[in-house]
Amino acid sequence: MGKNICAQGVLLLVAGLVCMLWSVPVWAAEPALTLSGLIEYSLQHNGDLRSFREEKGIFDAGKVKAGLLPNPALEFEAGTGALTGSSAESTLSVGISQELLLAGKRSKRLAVAERELDMYRYKLAERERLVCEEVSTLFYDVMLAEQRLALADRSIALNRDLLEVSKARLAAGDIPELEMNLVKVELARSEASIIDVATTLNQSQQKLATSTGLPVGELNAISGTFYSATPRSKALADLKQLALAQRPDIKVLEAERGRGQAALRLARAESVPNLTVGLALWRDTRSMNISGLEGTDKTYTIGMKLSMPIPVFDHNQAGIQEAQARQSSAESRLLTAIRNAEREVETAYASSLSSEKILSLYKRDIIPQLKENLSLTEEAWRLGEVGILAVIQEQKKFFEVSENYLMALYNYQIALVKLDSAVATELNGEKQ
Repeated sequence: MGKNICAQGVLLLVAGLVCMLWSVPVWAAEPALTLSGLIEYSLQHNGDLRSFREEKGIFDAGKVKAGLLPNPALEFEAGTGALTGSSAESTLSVGISQELLLAGKRSKRLAVAERELDMYRYKLAERERLVCEEVSTLFYDVMLAEQRLALADRSIALNRDLLEVSKARLAAGDIPELEMNLVKVELARSEASIIDVATTLNQSQQKLATSTGLPVGELNAISGTFYSATPRSKALADLKQLALAQRPDIKVLEAERGRGQAALRLARAESVPNLTVGLALWRDTRSMNISGLEGTDKTYTIGMKLSMPIPVFDHNQAGIQEAQARQSSAESRLLTAIRNAEREVETAYASSLSSEKILSLYKRDIIPQLKENLSLTEEAWRLGEVGILAVIQEQKKFFEVSENYLMALYNYQIALVKLDSAVATELNGEKQ
């Protein structure tokens, strides 16, 4: 009878353990959140992105300002001879003047404003790229924690089944009480470990909710799978070229280089002074004394005035020097960004290759051998060749390797996320 109880308990144990790695946790009936849905939501509701989008008005205003012409000036001048004893004499002048921008300054200012607006757009795209990488990483953090929690739940269930079998065998006199106490200790250890896993899951969920901008308490269960293998369609050299063509941070510096060139052209144009054209109407009133008779004479005069500063001391040499320095700085930072992007692609590509090799070892060698060891231990326990301690040790090893396998899946997925981010495109199909 003891052997029958033992065999029944072991069959339950082995059946649960064998399907452990391939089981997907089932959560509440609430709609599950997919990675693509979370990314789309975060692009609209992430706090940093929303505040940065509001800054577009600053650059739109800068473009409007660059296209405006100088305001005309209204001039008024009046004089009287009352203080000098000639109260009948006076002068009055009304004029208007307009500054004319020479050397195409207006179009050059508009070109600078356009490049600044381009820089803003690419900076926004760069922030969106980083938010997508962050949300994807946090999504898989939550998925890993959920899988670990499911693994811990299953460990507790199997230990409880093992405890029931041990109690029955103890009552039948097949095992000593020490073996049942060992099972109790293992069950308590499993129940304690699930608390840490649940805490990690809660922390990961809160980080994901914060990054996506979800309201408090509205992060439901997530829906997704780890990639176990992804066929590679592009070589490393092609990925580098794709990154240089796609990455927004490089496009920001290219736009900044274009802004530097436009600013240098503007600075050289600023060395040409502007011309001010004025039009005025004068009225002069003069007193006249003819044969003892007093009278006044009024004359009206229309005149035009042209004025232009003479660039003797300041011909904008400082502005030209500053624009040249900014352009050189942008060129240098662009070259550095290109090298860093290529290095980032190389690192992410190598990481994905190494993670893929580790996964292949688990699937080809480690997992099959672990199943075989578990089956052999079960058979030996059924035949009474080993004690409960051997079963416990094999079970612990199984769950440790299961956690390591989950971590290998996670590391491979994160390597793919970083490779996608480094290349700034989707390489592995639609997000789960």
